[in-house]
Amino acid sequence: MSKLNGAICVVTGGARGIGRAICAAFRAEGGTVTLTDIDDEAGEAAAAEIGCDYLHLDVRSEADWDALAKRLPQAHVVVNNAGITGFEAGVAPHDPENASLDDWRAVHAVNTDGTFLGCRYALRAMRENKRGSIINISSRSGLVGIPGAAAYAASKAAIRNHSKSVALYAASQGWAVRCNSVHPAAVLTPMWEPMLGNGPEREANMAALVADTPLKRFGTVEEVAALALYLASDESAYMTGSELTLDGGLLAGSAASPG
Repeated sequence: MSKLNGAICVVTGGARGIGRAICAAFRAEGGTVTLTDIDDEAGEAAAAEIGCDYLHLDVRSEADWDALAKRLPQAHVVVNNAGITGFEAGVAPHDPENASLDDWRAVHAVNTDGTFLGCRYALRAMRENKRGSIINISSRSGLVGIPGAAAYAASKAAIRNHSKSVALYAASQGWAVRCNSVHPAAVLTPMWEPMLGNGPEREANMAALVADTPLKRFGTVEEVAALALYLASDESAYMTGSELTLDGGLLAGSAASPG
């Protein structure tokens, strides 16, 4: 029997990277998947390849979430994956002294507000069955400070803590609705490509970026998807309010590389 066996699954930011891998893993294990994104072209292409539905969803928009609720009033698994770093439009100051309020708010609108709205939708969509799994994709940056990406780190920390509030709320209602957060570190997604390059320096650049990681490599989107699949399935039925880190051992000790 498949691990998801027809479970209704919603994944935000599913057009590429971690979100796409999660959609593919859920579909392969029998999930009925709705892939959502704001990039309609990439989202529709990914959904067609995976064999799932596509729906335009801007996670910042309450109206878009309301439209999703009308289309899918019930859900068994919701993955709040959509997020931004703040550097998508180019280099800009994101340190605590020089970041603009507009840039700060833009990051939080997607990462923090989007996760809040996604959790609220999930709780309402799971209320009738009184069971389900909410999976919030945070980051290693939600566990430590990042001086040059203050808004991103703060937003991912907010996701971590809100996941615990959601978990406790659902449990207090007597529901078997679980909420957990996932904290990847350096996972090889398209966002890294500008820093890696395509020439002979690519391997050296990759090695430099993971030099402080004990396992000396990037994580893969498939590894994150495997953890999301575990959290989505009944195999993790006793896990809620937890945070799971995939960081190659980075936070196991100090920043110094092992000898």
